[in-house]
Amino acid sequence: MKEPLDKFGEFLVRNLHDKMLNDLDMLLLGTRRAPELLELRTAISQLGDAEQGVVRAIVDHIVIAGMRDLLFAIEEEAAVKGSVRVTVDNREIAKLSDALHGEILGEAGWIARFSKNPAAVAGQVGPPPQEEEVIPESLADATMA
Repeated sequence: MKEPLDKFGEFLVRNLHDKMLNDLDMLLLGTRRAPELLELRTAISQLGDAEQGVVRAIVDHIVIAGMRDLLFAIEEEAAVKGSVRVTVDNREIAKLSDALHGEILGEAGWIARFSKNPAAVAGQVGPPPQEEEVIPESLADATMA
């Protein structure tokens, strides 16, 4: 049975971090077809792999920064006995960690342990992985000439 802190961490990573990055991956791959995204999809389709990698790195950074800010705010509220409390299994999360905002990072952090987003787990900065085209040797030689 997971401890309350890990339950909260897994919930936060899966329902905030991973969902946001999965949504980004769908946009970058062009699989999101909602009409309101047409303009954004058109702009993204004009980006090369390097630019998509920068977009992914920026979004990943912003998502993690937002998570850290939220966790820090939860800690601050607990320190001043504010009215906002997050509890899991009747235990206040902020009281279970010396640095709640640091629980998400590092090799033993929540993202590394609980993320189902393959790029996040691998620490990938570039665009979402796509199948690499394999060029037969006979054609590769012809293109090199």
